[in-house]
Amino acid sequence: MFSKSQVEELVNVTNKSTTSDAAAELGAKMQGRIVSRGEDEYARTRRVWNGAVENQPALFAVCETSADVQAAVRSARRHGVPLSVRGGGHDWAGRALCPGGLVIDLGMMRQVIVDPHARTATVSGGARIKDVAAAAGFYGLVAALGNCGEVGVTGLTLGGGYGPLNGRYGLAADNLLGAEVVLADGRRVTTGPDEEPELFWVLRGGGGNFGVVTSMRIQLHEARRMLAGSIVYPWTEAESVLRRYAAFAETMPDELGVSAIMTSGPDGQPALMLSPLWNGDQHRGERIIGELQALGTPQFAQLGPMTYTDMLAPFDAWVAEAAGCHWEIRTRSLPALMPGAIDTIISAVARKTSPRTAVAFHHFHGAATRIPANAVAFGLRQEHFMVEIIAGWEPDGSDGAAHRQWAQNLCKSLAPLALPGGYANLLGPDDREQAAAAYGNNAARLRALKRRFDPDRVFASAIPLPER
Repeated sequence: MFSKSQVEELVNVTNKSTTSDAAAELGAKMQGRIVSRGEDEYARTRRVWNGAVENQPALFAVCETSADVQAAVRSARRHGVPLSVRGGGHDWAGRALCPGGLVIDLGMMRQVIVDPHARTATVSGGARIKDVAAAAGFYGLVAALGNCGEVGVTGLTLGGGYGPLNGRYGLAADNLLGAEVVLADGRRVTTGPDEEPELFWVLRGGGGNFGVVTSMRIQLHEARRMLAGSIVYPWTEAESVLRRYAAFAETMPDELGVSAIMTSGPDGQPALMLSPLWNGDQHRGERIIGELQALGTPQFAQLGPMTYTDMLAPFDAWVAEAAGCHWEIRTRSLPALMPGAIDTIISAVARKTSPRTAVAFHHFHGAATRIPANAVAFGLRQEHFMVEIIAGWEPDGSDGAAHRQWAQNLCKSLAPLALPGGYANLLGPDDREQAAAAYGNNAARLRALKRRFDPDRVFASAIPLPER
């Protein structure tokens, strides 16, 4: 009989053998490169935004073409190596890094090709939001994407994609026109409304559970008179401003999107920041943003004509500065900014455990609510506020238990006021109860399509699906 330590050593030797075989095979087949654990490039290649992620993949297939992705999928299956996919590397739960497995890294595939006449963009699987914003902006166009330019377009879109243009143009997923996908058996297929329509349906909200998206075709829109910026209110006014904002949001026009964040200001004290983006008639936009600013007495306000790229810049600067910090995120969806929810959030922010910790929310309204709930896999179509509960702290050698508990406590406190489920792109691997309800009446169809397109659960590291 083998001892436990002998069995573990045997498993390690076997794993090293299989991953080494996969690495050798891919090195001969791929246009891109292979990076294995122990190589000088490994630490840099492995780096993701959340420094708390400790997963150690065995190797990375840094792909440059769709054929590279096909080779990586087939090799992983042939050698029995688990795999994951990395686009932008901003998933807080570290799902891009499969422990002991093979990472299909799309970071070199960032091409964006704009057709200004059709108002579409073909976006490679590793492109970031800022890549699309710059390419589309050159032609006076804009895509319905998120607030942070460093985030990968594919991951954002496949999980839904909240952003400041949702009210006018819907979610990022609603603007997906077609995709090239490498399936679990290594086949490369094209999908759209008339090609593999069930795969097309499930990609718009079901996450990376059904294949590797190597490129997407997305709808672009006219960037009209875009006005954007930020308004910072003192913490003493946070409650009154949010109550007024709740009433303001009830009649918010589609052309306006507002993100809010409660975190530490430059002086270390809590503050409330509203970040509006208007895309419509300039004079009307100036008036409405003026009404938003007048909800309180701002400490700071910087508002004016901006491109989408301009709007992304301050968020990107914050993300870059915070890279490598430790993060834990929870999420709830509130049907409205009710007084009880406002009080609960303000009380929690006042007791936050770190200057990095924050609560943000995004108003889901307008065009995004007018799409039928069964039209795409993303199932929550009523007006709501998607809340991000963000615990962040400097790496100090601790396990972060106090910070994680803060996030869990606030999430639990908001549960009685929230809609079932939550935003799947932000749910953690242990949020099974929320995942079960996250897709509404689309859950059964999602499970059936998972069995059809990935019966062996090759893509098991993606965002959570309802288990039953």
